[in-house]
Amino acid sequence: MTRASVVSVSRDDQHRFSKPAVDAIELVAGLGVAGDAHAGTTVQHRSRVARDPSQPNLRQVHLIHDELLDEVRAAGFEVGPGQLGENVTTHGVDLLGLPEGTVLRLGPEASVEVTGLRNPCLQIDGFEDGLLRQLVGRDADGAVVRKGGVMGVVLTGGRIVPGDEVVVELPAGEARALRPV
Repeated sequence: MTRASVVSVSRDDQHRFSKPAVDAIELVAGLGVAGDAHAGTTVQHRSRVARDPSQPNLRQVHLIHDELLDEVRAAGFEVGPGQLGENVTTHGVDLLGLPEGTVLRLGPEASVEVTGLRNPCLQIDGFEDGLLRQLVGRDADGAVVRKGGVMGVVLTGGRIVPGDEVVVELPAGEARALRPV
């Protein structure tokens, strides 16, 4: 059985589409990634701030599984860790299949509660034309399928580095499918 792990970590203090990979990130409980433009207790994404700046920040940390990056590269796109704006790139975890409220333990200290799906936007095609079609599609029943990763809030702070183990703790009770946040 393959151990689930962190492949890469990224942050950016500016509101840009991609985030540069770094050697380590520090998660801060209730805020997000130290030094990242999206850290805060209230919403930090510019379009959401314009609508209602008092909304709680359910998007403190963005996670993508590297298996998605492999899939996108197989379709002919050049995409690496951090380039889709994620803070944490994982391996061996079906992030999109997790229920709402799942806790991800990242490394020896940090934990993130999964709040929902990232809703991929048109900026993705600005990064590479046609890429949005790889991250948003429809299933056999015609329902929208979003594959741009998951968002979460920091429960427990701590340092995360590539190679750290990822432990999945499913919530008790009835599983609720992830929705866009």
